[in-house]
Amino acid sequence: MATIIETRGLTKRYGRLMAVDGLDLAIEAGAVFGFIGPNGAGKTTTMRMLATLLRPTAGEAWIAGHSVRKGRREVRRAIGYMPDFFGVYGDMKVWEYLDFFAACYEIPAETRRRLVDDLLELVDLAHRRDDYVDVLSRGMKQRLCLARALAHDPQVLILDEPASGLDPRARVEIRELLRELQAMGKTIFVSSHILSEIEEVCTHIAILEAGRLVAAGTLDEMRQRVQVQRVVRVGLTGRVEEALVWLAGQPGVTCVEPVTDNEGGNLQVTFSGDDEALARLLSHMVGAGFTVVTFREETGDLEDVFMRLTKGVVS
Repeated sequence: MATIIETRGLTKRYGRLMAVDGLDLAIEAGAVFGFIGPNGAGKTTTMRMLATLLRPTAGEAWIAGHSVRKGRREVRRAIGYMPDFFGVYGDMKVWEYLDFFAACYEIPAETRRRLVDDLLELVDLAHRRDDYVDVLSRGMKQRLCLARALAHDPQVLILDEPASGLDPRARVEIRELLRELQAMGKTIFVSSHILSEIEEVCTHIAILEAGRLVAAGTLDEMRQRVQVQRVVRVGLTGRVEEALVWLAGQPGVTCVEPVTDNEGGNLQVTFSGDDEALARLLSHMVGAGFTVVTFREETGDLEDVFMRLTKGVVS
């Protein structure tokens, strides 16, 4: 797929503070790209540079082939930007709010009504179209602002902490909406420090720490980087002590210990081999007469990956 967002050496300095330090990214069209890191890592600064609201100190970035330095107007046509703190006009009705922003993008009046109706259906606010914005819940306002970012049908969505401050139900609604937008072919660049939210929706992830890129890729690729040894949970119908001793003597097994919290399993095995070696271990175990009912490799979640990859990075 073609690259739709690219940064090369993107840098932003405020006096002696280096907010973003030589960021290199390449994001394919249609990706849901999660941009994660602690508060103060440089996520919002990066997004504001991509949205042409901040001029980089050094480096360059392109969105849909347009430079954020030289093609600011073209970039703004290509993106829908939802900042972490947004303003809404509380004395407008919901439909008026969207109609106003559609007019700002020079969308003809005769097409705006249908557009507004479609956007309200998309974000599940059609039943509130005649309510004043001020009476909406925070979650509804978040969805309304996302609809506003979609008014001109952008190729790319840049969403800064879209689930921040929302209750669990509202976070689920935002998550489902992001999936729907991905299915529509939108490229989504979304930041968050709620790692579980990012893990569920993103196809690719970048980790930023103290303004520097720590890692980027799919979650599986980053798991492989931090997972030098594999952890396998083994469940047996009996002969657990014998199995422990037998496993401890097998090639590639560096540790075996009993467990009681693995949903019916009995042993945790630390293993250093590849997939073929792991398959041989299971085959040999069955061949040795052990009745294996569970043989499951454990994978760390995004929080585990984040903590390991950022360990030792100076902030």
